[in-house]
Amino acid sequence: MELKILDLKDRFMRFKVTDITPAIANSIRRTLIADIPKLAIEKVVIHHGIIRDREDNQYDSSMPLFDEVVAQRIAMVPIKTDLKMNFREECTCGGKGCALCTATYSINRVGPCMVYSSDILPVSNPNAVIADPDIPIVKLGPKQGILISAEAIMGRGSVHSKWQVTSGVSHKYHREFIVNKQKISNWADFKKSYQNSIVRENEKEIVFTDDFGTRGVSQLFEVPGVEVREDSTNFIFKFETDGSLAPLEVLEYALNRLPQRLNIALDSLVAPD
Repeated sequence: MELKILDLKDRFMRFKVTDITPAIANSIRRTLIADIPKLAIEKVVIHHGIIRDREDNQYDSSMPLFDEVVAQRIAMVPIKTDLKMNFREECTCGGKGCALCTATYSINRVGPCMVYSSDILPVSNPNAVIADPDIPIVKLGPKQGILISAEAIMGRGSVHSKWQVTSGVSHKYHREFIVNKQKISNWADFKKSYQNSIVRENEKEIVFTDDFGTRGVSQLFEVPGVEVREDSTNFIFKFETDGSLAPLEVLEYALNRLPQRLNIALDSLVAPD
């Protein structure tokens, strides 16, 4: 098996894996979707009653949204994650919650204003900051306030979508479009339009691929005379992250996680009576 990164951005990756089976390709895809751990807010405590600011002005803690809706919106906000943190149920604190497995946050705003994810301030771990600061949570009117404390723990997307790091995870076969220069007169137009997708070229033919995500190159499917070849042992993957982890961190963890998942499956086998 050989892996090659084709495209890498802050929250996006496209990579190629050769000499694998469709079953292994699907295992990589499912691991990327559901098995990468991240921090997410699990417990939200909303203060009810009068809220006072520094000038001793009073605000009502009632909000225009139900508490459950606000809690859900807060829980779905992505958090910068350190993969060295423990899962709470596996932590040395015995699940009580400590700095090794839990990050705490607070929100303290008074209206009129829009409360954004940037208002979710880390208390215990300054590195566990919100990944996207511009997510709206709730709009407060005049004399309305919000005072919330929250706890985030590690989890996996297989348990709840708030712990899902990736989105748009997909894979496909390596595909080539062979354009015969003698049969297709406007081959030069294709060469000009899809310059970055050329695999090879000689006097008789020019070969393109859609491995690199070049827009429009897949339209060669519909051109009469273009031969399409797919390789079911070479796969192109792509995915995005929510900012909680960098794409390279996600890929490295997924590749290390695959053998662990297989061992778990083997250990769960029960010998027939």
